Amino acid sequence: MFARVSPHRARHFYHQVRPRDCALANESPEHHLLKLELATAARAAGFRAELEVGNEARTWRADVLVFDRQDRPFMALEAQLSPMTPQDAQGRTERYAADGVAVCWTSVEKRPWERCVPSLHVAPPRGRGDAWTVRHGMARYTWAAPRTVKTKAAWTHISCSLDDAIRWILQGRVHSHTGPDGTVWWTARSYVQLAVVRARLEADAEAVLQAAAAEQRRQAAEQRAAAAEQRRLAAEDRRLAAEQEAQEQRAEQERLSAFFEHAGMQAALWPAFMQLVRSASGKAVTCGDQSPAHGNGLLLYSRPRKDSAFQLAGVVCPDPSALARWPADLTILVPGRDWLLRIEEAAQSPLKVAVLNPATKHCAYERVGPRTATLTTSASRVQTSRAGPSPGGVAHGASR
Repeated sequence: MFARVSPHRARHFYHQVRPRDCALANESPEHHLLKLELATAARAAGFRAELEVGNEARTWRADVLVFDRQDRPFMALEAQLSPMTPQDAQGRTERYAADGVAVCWTSVEKRPWERCVPSLHVAPPRGRGDAWTVRHGMARYTWAAPRTVKTKAAWTHISCSLDDAIRWILQGRVHSHTGPDGTVWWTARSYVQLAVVRARLEADAEAVLQAAAAEQRRQAAEQRAAAAEQRRLAAEDRRLAAEQEAQEQRAEQERLSAFFEHAGMQAALWPAFMQLVRSASGKAVTCGDQSPAHGNGLLLYSRPRKDSAFQLAGVVCPDPSALARWPADLTILVPGRDWLLRIEEAAQSPLKVAVLNPATKHCAYERVGPRTATLTTSASRVQTSRAGPSPGGVAHGASR
């Protein structure tokens, strides 16, 4: 073998003629130099390290195989400079693990597999006397004080010499750790424990938030259920009230059937008639019975104030024969113009008449005066002028 310097300024030995039985004959100088650095670092850490050692089944062959104190292989150091897919890296790592051997992959460039297997991204020395440096693959967990959920915390990559990294790995001071996103790196157990504490705090804080949100949702659901129950009860109350009102109206209409026949009014129009009465008076109004003393008219009572008693306020459709001694302040209520004409014909004193048409919802107040006295006087004057005094006759007309 002869010494030389590669185009990348790596000093190495090479075969003048490649022998068939040499395992190092077909590898690049950079690959061989990195393997020597790995083996040297392992030996400097106090471990036996051999190059190009495979297992009996020939399922793997380590660039550098490191043996423990009992001389058992436990760590493979791989100088991986050629391309390799993440699937290949994981498969080769699993083959090592099947024999109880861990592995650390090293490369001098960023590779797609370095995030999915335990690896080190290293850089060769820049000048004479410099050491190989780890750029990526070693990490620490930093958590700003005071260590609460609100303070920042993150994994940060650190740089160190390749000798220190290999010594920490072989001595068990660091081990491979897989982060939440699946990235694998080397770190100390104390950092992992610190990250676990932070994760538990975050989980507890998230649990508190979720519990609070769940409680809010539960309370909102209870409020919605209570509101729905209130709406249901209100609807039930309205239904019962409507049924009771309808029943009362049916009972009232049955009670007033004789009056409807007397007044010639349809029973179905009675609720509208009473609504007009209440709207026109602006008071609470209740319906009494037919009164023979008031020409079989229907008595209506009103209450000016809530705490006062009901008082007779009007009569609906009294028979005209009862108007001879009708009180001047007692209102007569009729459902249309036909009844008004009947009242006008029989009026013998000034009367107040309210015309409330339930079909048209029209309301009008009329003042009806005695027609007989006025027309008799007029007829006497005419007869006197013609033939002298004589008995007066019945005339038609109206005075309001």
